[in-house]
Amino acid sequence: MASPVIFWFRRDLRLADNPALTAAAALGRPVVPLFIVDDHLLAPSGLARATYLEATLRSLSDSMDGALVVRRGSPSEVLRELAKEVGADSVFATGDTANYGRRRDTQVADDLDTVGIAMHYVSTPYIVAPGTIRSKTGDPFKVFTAFRRVWDTLECEAPVDAPTVSWLTLESEPLTVISDSAGKVRPAFFTNRLPDTPPPLPPVGEAAAWELVTSFHSRIDRYDDTRNEPGVDGTSALSPHLRWGTIHPRQLVAAFAGPGDGRRVWISEVTWREFYADVLFHQPHSVWENLQPQMNYLQIDRDARAVARFEAWALGETGYPLVDAGMRQLLETGWMHNRVRMVTASFLVKHLHLDWRWGARWFMWRLFDGDLASNQHGWQWTAGTGTDAAPYHRIFNPTTQAERFDPHGNFVTKYVPELRGVAAPQCLQPGGGDGLLAPPNYAKPVVDAKTEREEALRRFAEAREVAKAARG
Repeated sequence: MASPVIFWFRRDLRLADNPALTAAAALGRPVVPLFIVDDHLLAPSGLARATYLEATLRSLSDSMDGALVVRRGSPSEVLRELAKEVGADSVFATGDTANYGRRRDTQVADDLDTVGIAMHYVSTPYIVAPGTIRSKTGDPFKVFTAFRRVWDTLECEAPVDAPTVSWLTLESEPLTVISDSAGKVRPAFFTNRLPDTPPPLPPVGEAAAWELVTSFHSRIDRYDDTRNEPGVDGTSALSPHLRWGTIHPRQLVAAFAGPGDGRRVWISEVTWREFYADVLFHQPHSVWENLQPQMNYLQIDRDARAVARFEAWALGETGYPLVDAGMRQLLETGWMHNRVRMVTASFLVKHLHLDWRWGARWFMWRLFDGDLASNQHGWQWTAGTGTDAAPYHRIFNPTTQAERFDPHGNFVTKYVPELRGVAAPQCLQPGGGDGLLAPPNYAKPVVDAKTEREEALRRFAEAREVAKAARG
């Protein structure tokens, strides 16, 4: 029998349109499908993401007649040992462009080379590989609009079918090792009231992704009109599948190609994902550092009162109905509507005066679709610290946002049962309304939005002056 080749699954948990897998299969040898449980990545991950990953890998293995091999440990050591065990001289994987992944992959390639094993990284989880698009002067783009203009001119490759593969079946560790390894690094500001228990899982895996594609086909032409309304079924809900690679954005662009504002705007959201990955590629420090240096001087609350406010925000107990509905949606479903993500993030940073990194950590802890580039830069966009030209003084008012995008209270009353007996627009007001009609069992507002908006603007002006003085 010809010596086998190892295929290392990472963020490409599918068989169709997987260029790296196609390249491995093209050698005509048996393929060992491998997933490595890397504690460096799982320890700071909440159980929500871990259980979603575990279920997705189970679905992937089922599609290969149970052939997936799971091993835990250092990627270099696991690959060396497995290659020696089966006599493999080649390993294939989809390229990783994030901070840790790039460092790890360089180290793995060097380590395998010393023992005569060739490491092949093929393609990426993006239509355009991060780092590819640059300005005429050779610089990376700093704002989305300019990036999008170039992205639109590039040709998207056509998706390809799943290759025919002869899988080599070996002994494997149980998939439960993934959830056993997760959630070991819990931030100090996550209080004891904040739950670790993951929400119920939606359908996962490659087939489930295509079911969502089919469903969204009937709604995509209305996407531009409905995408900001959390109370209606207006989005594709494909973000977890993009995160774990059960579908590739190239496949989605092909599936949703055509005229119309709905399709154009939906593909623009795909481009935002590609833009944020590009920003992370060029500026890896932006995972935890402000991209706007002057915002380093912004006064942020970090005392015990700040932790108490963070707890109220994370549990959906702020007394602001749209904020609370969004945070409870996250707790209950592992997902949150994008418009509501912006509102809840703005509230944390600009009404509670907390660090955007606290909110980003909680989102990554609870989201099924927690993607480092999209999550961190989405938070920086809302906080006014990131690539976008949006100024800090753009502050989402949680009440007016609710009145505009959930006017009948459908979303709010779905996730805040204390308000189900309160008609709109009262159920959208702080505390569920004023006076005797306010529901007695709903949280009182933790802050006065008008007062804290003025305080946020004061702090921003102060930070700008301090930054100016520091520059001389």
